[in-house]
Amino acid sequence: MGTIWLVIPCYNEQEVLPETAKQLKKIMQDLVKRGKIDSDSRIAFVNDGSKDATWSMIEELHEKDELYAGINLAHNRGHQNALYAGLMAAREYADAVISLDADLQDDVGAIEQFIDKFNEGKDIVYGVRSARDTDTWFKRGTAHAFYKLMKMMGADTLEDHADYRLMSRRALEALSEYGEVNLFLRGIVPTIGFETDVVYYQRHERFAGESKYPLKKMLAFAVEGITSFSIKPIRIITGLGVLLFSASILLLIYFFVVWLRGHTVAGWATIAISVWGIGGLQLLALGVIGEYIGKTYLEVKHRPRYCVERLLYRKGEDKEKGSKEEKEA
Repeated sequence: MGTIWLVIPCYNEQEVLPETAKQLKKIMQDLVKRGKIDSDSRIAFVNDGSKDATWSMIEELHEKDELYAGINLAHNRGHQNALYAGLMAAREYADAVISLDADLQDDVGAIEQFIDKFNEGKDIVYGVRSARDTDTWFKRGTAHAFYKLMKMMGADTLEDHADYRLMSRRALEALSEYGEVNLFLRGIVPTIGFETDVVYYQRHERFAGESKYPLKKMLAFAVEGITSFSIKPIRIITGLGVLLFSASILLLIYFFVVWLRGHTVAGWATIAISVWGIGGLQLLALGVIGEYIGKTYLEVKHRPRYCVERLLYRKGEDKEKGSKEEKEA
């Protein structure tokens, strides 16, 4: 039996938050009652600069029940940074932390399986979707393409795993040693090592509200993952450059031989195609290189990933930690 914290990043989740809190509370109380987890276990909601009533609802939940903890970021920093902030706060109090989304798409009924794996000695337990029956053909196809592309580019990601996972305190301590600002936790966590296992679950439809990951954000997330974990795009550009240079040498030899034979070569089409093709390749290469330079620029500034404006946590009935504070990570 250990202290387990659930960490749930929230951005404009006022529509789903009451139901999420209700379902998670029922599960946690049942686990405490059956001696699976310690009574100091908590449900921690991380407010990522929400513009609606999300934070006030978290405060209200905390006031009514010490089971709920709250972490309010000073401003919006994105899902990965909000999740990381929650993990780093929870590691001070928990033996293990389970991260999940607030929209109830992750099967909360699988939480007990995560804990069972942890009690067996696993430091990291991944939640993996057993099927994608609820997805549209487009989303299913792009998701599989994303994982294949990530693997091809050298990022060690687990297919059909998002951010539903358990991490022990030891694994969280190891995670805290990773200093990059551009976070892609799905790629970072597998590099930690330690003993791992998998829990398969059925993903549900979103309970309420709108998805926080439309196609535009998913594409940006994919670019973030690839450029954070691989230099293969640069090597691909280098390979294309060598290939085009070799082709240009062969064409030069060909046109020289044709000229020696006295044939007239118009050449305007070839020149036009070459200019457009090589020009496009150069722009693409500059874009890829610029992406890496931009990431280097963000990393060398060493700015904090997030600032915690307030932490709500009560241990027992008479201790409360709710003063304003700032943390750098």
